[in-house]
Amino acid sequence: MNADTLRRLFDQVRKRSLSADEAVDRLRHLPFEDLGFAKVDHHRALRQGMPEVIFSQGKTPKQVAAIFTRLALHGGNVLATRADEKQYDAVAARVMSVEYRPLARAIVLKRDLKRYGKGVIAVVSAGTSDIPVAEEALVTAELMGNEVQHIYDVGVAGIHRLLAHRSALSKARVIVVCAGMEGALPSVVGGLVGVPVIAVPTSVGYGAAFEGLAALLGMMNTCASNVSVVNIDNGFGAGYVASLINRK
Repeated sequence: MNADTLRRLFDQVRKRSLSADEAVDRLRHLPFEDLGFAKVDHHRALRQGMPEVIFSQGKTPKQVAAIFTRLALHGGNVLATRADEKQYDAVAARVMSVEYRPLARAIVLKRDLKRYGKGVIAVVSAGTSDIPVAEEALVTAELMGNEVQHIYDVGVAGIHRLLAHRSALSKARVIVVCAGMEGALPSVVGGLVGVPVIAVPTSVGYGAAFEGLAALLGMMNTCASNVSVVNIDNGFGAGYVASLINRK
């Protein structure tokens, strides 16, 4: 439930198309609903402007489906990240119109088509192997009401590929850059633009990449002042922060 939903509810009561008791029943589970194994936060969109997102990894298909169903009943978009196909099947058996984004490993229910972002978010990946993390960022930003453009496989090993997209980068209001190996791409992008760049280190690379640690440390030591860094493989976090920035 978000501010718009709450206003519509109050308006229905005012017009007497909804009784006070019915309104109370809809609000009964604010600010959260206790399912025993999880406390579903229906109040988050009112507090933060974004609904709760389900982190599916480590949860059973039944648990993911139960949480997803309760969030879906309160309206708006629903997103479950790090989900597998068994979890999707459990959700799809209970909620209509859900879809599975295999590259992003995300279960998506999109009902709110309103555009909340003020500009374009560009999601950039250094290599094809970084695309799954980039797709998680892209799906997150899309579901949170942004226009999103992706620019994939433009790593520093072939810098001319990135420079071919200078125009698109210059038009973006926020840029998410996903890179593994030595993690150099966000610094390069940061030097080309005057907007926030959110760097996402990925766990792509050979042994000395230490499953993304080398990229993380490289990005944290960037000399580009407009670059901030999220955790390894955290495409969701990058997409979420980019969405907040794009709403301002």
